[in-house]
Amino acid sequence: MKDVGKLVDRIVAWIREKIEEAGVKGGVVGISGGVDSAVVVVLLKRAVGDRMLGILMPCHSDPSDTEDALMLVRSFDIPYRLVDLSPVYDAFLQVLGERDRKRDLSLANIKPRLRMITLYHFANKLNYLVVGTSNKSELEVGYFTKYGDGGVDILPIGGLLKTQVWEVARFLGIPDKIINKPPSAGFWEGQTDEEEMGVTYKALDAYLLEGKGDPDVIKKIEEMRRRSEHKRRLPQVFLPEK
Repeated sequence: MKDVGKLVDRIVAWIREKIEEAGVKGGVVGISGGVDSAVVVVLLKRAVGDRMLGILMPCHSDPSDTEDALMLVRSFDIPYRLVDLSPVYDAFLQVLGERDRKRDLSLANIKPRLRMITLYHFANKLNYLVVGTSNKSELEVGYFTKYGDGGVDILPIGGLLKTQVWEVARFLGIPDKIINKPPSAGFWEGQTDEEEMGVTYKALDAYLLEGKGDPDVIKKIEEMRRRSEHKRRLPQVFLPEK
């Protein structure tokens, strides 16, 4: 990107505009310890100052992710709350008659949905919007949980590819430790976005930006897009004949 500073100013102004349009006081955002949420929370801070809340929501998460999230909020003076969802997740699995299993997406997706509930609790309580952290690369291929991290009010970086988010992060002064860590949804120990998708962000972004790439990679991306189309639409409604 040629002028990251101008882009940042435009996003900040857009956040302010959306908050004013909604008639709310500010925004709440989940902080995972990853680069996307780090960028969004710093942009939100620039937009509304202390009229915001960052929420750390570990759920049997890697302790280093919480450490990184705490480093971020302290570095940028972000108002925050830490809400450990691990016991809630455990209790819910018990009610369902389930036990936690690695690589079971039906269970792993419960975690972002519990986070969505938590974010909307605080948003309703404080009269804030829920500010999402998904980027364009994730949205295009459906790499998000429906009614989980996809359940938000606004998406400030939803128009930026992952590689562009990294550029913005460097401009904002996000710590290198956060920028350079392998992107992960934190579904299970050792899980990474690229391993789960089967495509690197570099290859994904090259195709989304230029329409170029290895034929097998392109085929995989287009299949992911097709299968996740329902995530990017409102629920379909049956319309009876008049």
